[in-house]
Amino acid sequence: FEKNCMEHIAVYGPDNDQRLTGLHETQSIDKFSWGIADRGASVRVPHSFAKNDWKGYLEDRRPNSQGDPYAIASRVLKTIAEADEA
Repeated sequence: FEKNCMEHIAVYGPDNDQRLTGLHETQSIDKFSWGIADRGASVRVPHSFAKNDWKGYLEDRRPNSQGDPYAIASRVLKTIAEADEA
């Protein structure tokens, strides 16, 4: 996800620069971070995910409510597919 950070931001909805400031439990729009139960991270991983052999779900906290859910899902799946190929 970090390698494709800006490609993700491009489809995550308009005006995210106003929301993803690095304040108020958000990561800055130009940075990527992840963490277990970290509400300030770009991607939050629940405790259960880490305890279950890294199986389950994760939460990408960057998309906003005006983003196209199909474009967002497509970008996430493309990133995962590229990681599997590497």
